[in-house]
Amino acid sequence: MRITPLVALLLSVLAVTPARAVLHITRDHGGYVEEYKAKYKQIRERRERVVIDGICNSACTLVFGIVPLNKICVTPKASIGFHQAYYDKAFTFGIKVTSLEGTSDLMSYYPDTVKDWIRRNGGLTTEMKKIRNGVDLWKIVDPCPEEW
Repeated sequence: MRITPLVALLLSVLAVTPARAVLHITRDHGGYVEEYKAKYKQIRERRERVVIDGICNSACTLVFGIVPLNKICVTPKASIGFHQAYYDKAFTFGIKVTSLEGTSDLMSYYPDTVKDWIRRNGGLTTEMKKIRNGVDLWKIVDPCPEEW
């Protein structure tokens, strides 16, 4: 095969173009909502994929409302946990004080499939409500291909 300048250019572009990155969630217990919004917005903008391969609780679950669902998949180890938003316990003397505004904000991000699961399971409360890999979770997001 003769390498023309155009072929050489295409080969060099392919050689330096990074493969699409994958965020691999294995043990994420959540944190500050605004940090997760920013993180997932970047992932969405870069069109990266997300593999949930373990615990994704609390603010981690915002992934379902920010990253397109067709860019997310779950492995058999996936476990998703939802609860009401609450203020940082460092500012409330260690007491869990829920935030109606924060909870409403969380719910506004979730797609209807997530909201439906939450409603069917008694709504958001202070207690963690978990959904493990299986039919209920697959109604929200697809299982990962076998190579994951």
